[in-house]
Amino acid sequence: MWTRSRVGGRLLAAGFALALTLTGTAAEAAAERPRPPVWTDCPADPSGAPVDPALRCTTVRVPLDHRRPHGPTIEIAVSRLPTAKPGLRRGVLVHNGGGPGLPGLHLPGAMAAGYPREVLDRYDLVGFDPRGVGRSTPVTCGRTPAEVPWQQVFPFPAPDGSITPNVRFARDLARDCLAAGGDLVRHLTTADTARDLDLVRAALGEPRISYRAVSYGTYLGAVYAQLFPGRTDRFVLDGNVDPAATWQERLAGWDAATELRFADFAAWAAARDADLHLGATPAAVRADYLALAAKLDRTPVNHPQAGPVDGNLWRTLYRLDSYHTALFPEIADWWGYLAADGAAPVPYWWLGKPDTPGIPADNDIAAFVAVLCNDTPADRDPARYQRAVTASRARNPLLAGMGANILPCAFWPAPAEPAVRVTGRGPANILLLQTTRDPATPYAGALGMRAALGQRARMVTVDGGNHGAYDPATPSCAVRAADRFLATGALPAHDLGCRPDPARPSGHRA
Repeated sequence: MWTRSRVGGRLLAAGFALALTLTGTAAEAAAERPRPPVWTDCPADPSGAPVDPALRCTTVRVPLDHRRPHGPTIEIAVSRLPTAKPGLRRGVLVHNGGGPGLPGLHLPGAMAAGYPREVLDRYDLVGFDPRGVGRSTPVTCGRTPAEVPWQQVFPFPAPDGSITPNVRFARDLARDCLAAGGDLVRHLTTADTARDLDLVRAALGEPRISYRAVSYGTYLGAVYAQLFPGRTDRFVLDGNVDPAATWQERLAGWDAATELRFADFAAWAAARDADLHLGATPAAVRADYLALAAKLDRTPVNHPQAGPVDGNLWRTLYRLDSYHTALFPEIADWWGYLAADGAAPVPYWWLGKPDTPGIPADNDIAAFVAVLCNDTPADRDPARYQRAVTASRARNPLLAGMGANILPCAFWPAPAEPAVRVTGRGPANILLLQTTRDPATPYAGALGMRAALGQRARMVTVDGGNHGAYDPATPSCAVRAADRFLATGALPAHDLGCRPDPARPSGHRA
């Protein structure tokens, strides 16, 4: 959840009641084919990454409210990178990079570099900005970036453990999102995004889609596979969310998952203590991390571009860089700067995002909040959140209880429809990938996804802590299984587990 897209780039219808009760084939028959798309040049990538000149973009109009298929419409921005070889082409491979709230329009260009030729020969690669996000009709809460700081959107409690400021922030953000988001804000759900995706499929003229996603995108893929089982071809879901949990339960899992993942960073740092000076043992690294966070709680350090870095922003910086081992040096750089006034690291893109014309500055946050709060209900009692935070801080001090804390969903209207129940009904064509110490989508969530999908799926688990197991830079049985499945359709005969491949000797040429 909330996968940082920069990691991937660098490493490398009738009403809701009817839609939920129809059989798969009947629901699929209800969709109407939109007009054929008109392809144009793609807009600039907001991240600043270059755009593949072969990438083409279009928009598909979908109902704002799928209960009113002939009512008002919104736009979904779609991209396509033609990579398939004539005579070998199987269809399209659709991508989602997580979130909710993250764009995916430019993912095909980034993903193409990681696929082997036998996968590229069979698919044109497709990306899209989900409803409410980016170049699709965007949602807003009417706030500036300064009014949605990350360490409050992700609700770290006060240094003394009080959540009173978090309650106030969550209540006010819910109020602003509901006021500024118009009709769109209450129609941002995972189920509606899945319905949009099926209209995109129809607009592309494809009878079925293949799909690869990470993090939140695994939940979106599972919901699509439940609603439209006959329109699924080969699905690879990496870093999995438990489809039976509420968002409140999913985020609460972050606290313990971060503790588990920290052992990897602590071992890495201790092995480099002569250069990094972060602690000679994993226990010392952990103690120094907690001491630095407490020091910054008392006295923030003023970064020349990012501004004041307090304890909670430091916890945020660590958490997001823990998503991949290749980012451990960035943790060390920030640690050295904050602890000893070393060289100031270059601030992350998300600490000072440039304005993108046509996209509200708070769009990612607005979409994130809306999907979480529209998908599943949340507890509304601040006192229960305070008790949960207090308990989690004691068990899991690294995040200080953030995952258990209150969100705007506590002040949001009830969901308009129940969450889609994911089951094993449908073809056996889903491959789940997972690492054992993923800090964002914990292993327990993958077990929930595996149980829900039953005979439809196989799971490949890698002993590691990166957020996502499909990583050609860190080869493993998961990468090989996914490439083989996408290229040939062959699922493993049973669930598998492995360690990452041994590192190649320095200077080794493939």
